[in-house]
Amino acid sequence: MTIYETEVPGVGHKFELELDGDERLIVLIHHDGKREVYLRPGENEDSEKLFGLTGKRARQLGSILEGAYFQPVEMDDIQVPLGESIIEWVEIGADSPVVGDTLQEASIRNRTGVSVVAIQRGEETIANPRPDVTIEAGDMLVSLGTREEQQAFEELLGEEGTAGGGGVEGGDAGDA
Repeated sequence: MTIYETEVPGVGHKFELELDGDERLIVLIHHDGKREVYLRPGENEDSEKLFGLTGKRARQLGSILEGAYFQPVEMDDIQVPLGESIIEWVEIGADSPVVGDTLQEASIRNRTGVSVVAIQRGEETIANPRPDVTIEAGDMLVSLGTREEQQAFEELLGEEGTAGGGGVEGGDAGDA
């Protein structure tokens, strides 16, 4: 990652961080301590101000981003009591092939290996959902499975038209 640094006469100091593609995150530090954060989506596009912070808030945010309060670990190094399984949360988009299917009709476990252990629907949590629960756009599905199974689940949701209508395998009553 390249960081560009520029003195802005009469204002302060500007840092530009290259993100994916042509995107750049721009942090402008004013002489009075105020910080402004901008996002420039492309090389020839205008920057959009995301937010501004006081010096104190910027230092707090910097500490959080640096990991002073919580140090994330590499997922491959995590030892969890679930063995090889991990829990993921996946939001179901309006175009998802499983929208309108019951868990049994979607046959998620048979097709991917993951088990849907809960559904977050707005403020409601459906714990251990029954096979006849219909999946709705906007649902947050909580799934349990290995990394490979989770990847297969994401691929299933990303493939348009593969699970809708009659293309779904039938599942048994425990197929959630």
